[in-house]
Amino acid sequence: MNAEIITIGDEILIGQIVDTNSAFLGSELSKIGLSVIQISSVRDDKQHILDALAEAEARADVILITGGLGPTKDDITKHTLCHYFEDELVENKAVLHHVEELFRKYISTPISNLNRKQALVPSTCEVLMNNYGTAPGMWFNKSGKVFVSMPGVPYEMKALIKDKVIPKLRESFKFPFIKHTTLLTYGLGESAIAERIESFEDGLPPFIKLAYLPSLGRVRLRLSGKDIDREKVEKALEQEVQKVLPLIDDIFVGFEEDATLEQRIGMKLTESGKTLSIAESCTGGSLAQAITANAGASKYFKGSLVSYATTIKRDVLHIPEDLINKDSVVSESVAKAMAESIRKQFNTDYAISTTGNAGPTKGDADAEVGTVWIAIATKECVYAQVFNFGNHREKVIKKATNKAFEMLQKEIEKN
Repeated sequence: MNAEIITIGDEILIGQIVDTNSAFLGSELSKIGLSVIQISSVRDDKQHILDALAEAEARADVILITGGLGPTKDDITKHTLCHYFEDELVENKAVLHHVEELFRKYISTPISNLNRKQALVPSTCEVLMNNYGTAPGMWFNKSGKVFVSMPGVPYEMKALIKDKVIPKLRESFKFPFIKHTTLLTYGLGESAIAERIESFEDGLPPFIKLAYLPSLGRVRLRLSGKDIDREKVEKALEQEVQKVLPLIDDIFVGFEEDATLEQRIGMKLTESGKTLSIAESCTGGSLAQAITANAGASKYFKGSLVSYATTIKRDVLHIPEDLINKDSVVSESVAKAMAESIRKQFNTDYAISTTGNAGPTKGDADAEVGTVWIAIATKECVYAQVFNFGNHREKVIKKATNKAFEMLQKEIEKN
């Protein structure tokens, strides 16, 4: 069976908001074995919505729609659905009571007739009560196809999907079993990996697919199995993983389903009782943000300093001015001095430092745009490596961040 997602709203098409709903829906549907074949975004226009619904019905068995269910005149989804299903709006007493209760308990402004109109739903739909908002979800059946309309507010939509839609889909249909296993690799590009594992990929059984998911400095290899027979999928996936691992053992860092690299670093540090500090320049706090995004980081991460200006490197990190003048701020000596200084000041077992030129201009140094020195300091030693990550600022920062964690992971694995 196939599904299609339609998101409605001018705000998506003009870039005012990012459509995170589709990513969530795709992930949740995949978990139950329902393949998403297309995602469409349309503006708040009746004919455009009608066209999208008709095209989706021709392609998919399940059509999920988000957005356009508010109480104002620009929200036209309910009226358009009535037109599409040759239906009319009727007041649903349960929804009306729910809306009135929400206002009574949580909203200080008086309820208006516009708010009460949220209880108007197409007569042929099955109402899916929205516990976190006034707009209900609506389930339609048409010629064996299922249409589900939900509010665009992410937390409302997510609750409806998890609590109402997915359970109802499971009751209504029999889905194949789908399982994904994603291998995390560092330090080798997509094409180089593809060449290395070409024979492995050619030998995959037809019900298992391999996808390359590259990002800056990292490549995820996702093996996906799909079949009615769950045991067949799980056994074959495990066999294929064991075949590919020896081919990538030098770049493999773990399985995404278990943890990200930053989480792995955190777990290793926590297990060993070791601590980390960071001194960043060109990465501007990206390393610290990636570490603190994970719960429990306070167990091993003491803190960071974004020493962006040369004066901060000199006055706070105590990098000797003659060293800066001699080698420049983008240099091996300064990177190593930054890492040693932050490790000693914060009294940690490990420290990372970054100093470089992310562009678009050279700044305080003569180093070429894209040049980044990354240093790792421990209680026993300090060392640094230089890289050139290209001429795009965002790319340089992201690549430097990823490479720094790759270097730290390798250092931690030594002990």
